[in-house]
Amino acid sequence: MTIPAEAESSVDVLVIGAGPSGLMAAHGLARAGVNVRIVDQRPAKVAAGQADGIQPRTIEVLQSYGLAERLLREGNQMHMAAFYNPSPNGGIVRTGRTADITAPSARYPFEVTLHQGAIEAIFLDSMAAMGVHVERPVVPTSIELSADKAELKDPHSHPVKVVLKCLAPTEGQPETEVVNAKYVIGADGAHSWVRKSFGISMDGEQTNYIWGVVDIVPDSNFPDVRNRCAIHSTNGSCMIIPREGDKIRLYIQLTDTDVLNPETGRVDKNKMGPEKLMEVAKKTFYPYTMHADTFDWWTIYIIGQRVASKFSVNERVFIAGDACHTHSPKAGQGMNASMNDTHNLIWKLSHVLRGWADMSLLKTYEFERRKYAQDLIDFDRKFSALFSGKPRTSAGGDGVSHEEFLQAFQTFGAFTSGIGIHYAPSPVVHTQHQAHARALVVGQRMRPHVFVRAADARPFEVQDLCPADTRFKVLVFAGDTSDAAQRARVQALADAVEQGFYRRFGGAEPGKVFDVLAISSAPKDKVDYTDLPPVFRTHWSKVLLDDTDMFARVGGGGYDAYGIDKTKGAVVVVRPDGYVGIVAPFESIQDVDDYFAGFMKA
Repeated sequence: MTIPAEAESSVDVLVIGAGPSGLMAAHGLARAGVNVRIVDQRPAKVAAGQADGIQPRTIEVLQSYGLAERLLREGNQMHMAAFYNPSPNGGIVRTGRTADITAPSARYPFEVTLHQGAIEAIFLDSMAAMGVHVERPVVPTSIELSADKAELKDPHSHPVKVVLKCLAPTEGQPETEVVNAKYVIGADGAHSWVRKSFGISMDGEQTNYIWGVVDIVPDSNFPDVRNRCAIHSTNGSCMIIPREGDKIRLYIQLTDTDVLNPETGRVDKNKMGPEKLMEVAKKTFYPYTMHADTFDWWTIYIIGQRVASKFSVNERVFIAGDACHTHSPKAGQGMNASMNDTHNLIWKLSHVLRGWADMSLLKTYEFERRKYAQDLIDFDRKFSALFSGKPRTSAGGDGVSHEEFLQAFQTFGAFTSGIGIHYAPSPVVHTQHQAHARALVVGQRMRPHVFVRAADARPFEVQDLCPADTRFKVLVFAGDTSDAAQRARVQALADAVEQGFYRRFGGAEPGKVFDVLAISSAPKDKVDYTDLPPVFRTHWSKVLLDDTDMFARVGGGGYDAYGIDKTKGAVVVVRPDGYVGIVAPFESIQDVDDYFAGFMKA
């Protein structure tokens, strides 16, 4: 076979690594119309095993891209958690059951479990419909970032040079290619080549906790085999994660003698296999039986808790996912944190590439996601210690009690679900008027609620009206628009919006940058959508009401739920990633102008 000489090309964004984080990035960028390529060294997508838990907030995020329906159809839902502890009579006994997720405002108040390959397939199929495919097996062999400051500050330049090597070139395909990129995203896992190429350190430590994981279809008389279970026994700890179909995943605590090579002190997989993992599990489950004939997937790991010292190099090369944070998998955070990293980055890159935003916007990626990763490691340290710790028994006073573990499980609920993620004040998070929407926390995601459309009384979940389409959603809570005096206030606000940020940063087609929705507190029998000024009803579907549907089954109570005054109203700006950026009273609309002026180009 003749292989042609090295090729050379240019691209806006090159994504290295096609795990969940890289696929989220490539999919979201392609959907935004960005020229993106994604490469991976694996010859095929993951077939089984790996990460498998999708948290409530991540389901909301996937819904914002139109991907949640398939996930919910194919995956298993976890609604209940059960807890087992040592029995006074030997073996284990159930000490309680509770909701799997402690997050009252969750739109999807459960976790979904589905193997990583199936989750990746959801992205791959959607990308294929847009003509984007993962190039494999391809590895980067060198990466070089320009040191020219003028080039780095030029949004149109391609300052990153990456040499790619195709491991299985076809006839006529070059073996190597030089790619000149505006931006590179390293989503290439815990042993990230991109991170190492720039000498970015991982700060943290390795624990002494060793765990085995095995995916099975169980033959068992254990009554909670279809619930998430935290099992503390005198033989060690175990967790059950029910999966799609009849499958379950077992996390099994191991001892040093089980898996460590005494000469090297390192984990030796040859000392352990799925059959031996099941032998350990059987002792933990006594007096219940737990048996399996076949094993879908298994692995062993030592929990490491580390965060990268930085998440970007000159805002041109970014790292995301396991490349910048590692932790235990038992709280189901790895894949979720990874996908939400690039979800945070997608809209920021898109705005900069379109010339809508200043490159300084990209600094907020590291600011927001590194703080989250540090919080995640702090949480994981506590959770892993509780989970891996010795259980308290009636005979001994030390160890972890059921009450301690349950309290921690519920206290951490807002964090593990992703619902409580809170970004600190920054150019894209302004908190000065928080009091005008007390329960819509600036820096947190837009809370779900059902409103009805004024034109036809059809109910809609507000999150579905705020998709991840790179537009800022400007929600105008217009108050009681059946009152003439309030309509005059709304008209004055509309004039200020038109003369302010809407035209200043939206240009000739502001609808491409801003999606404006008006939400009236007046009842459906008193409102015409045509009552609202044109800028607040650019389409008949853009006017909503805080009222119930025609049969009073859903809707209503939104102003109260959000802590907004029903007569005065407020303006709420939701970022393209679904997080509240600023709230303001009508009279302070200038502060919304100033908010956008902080990072957008007129």
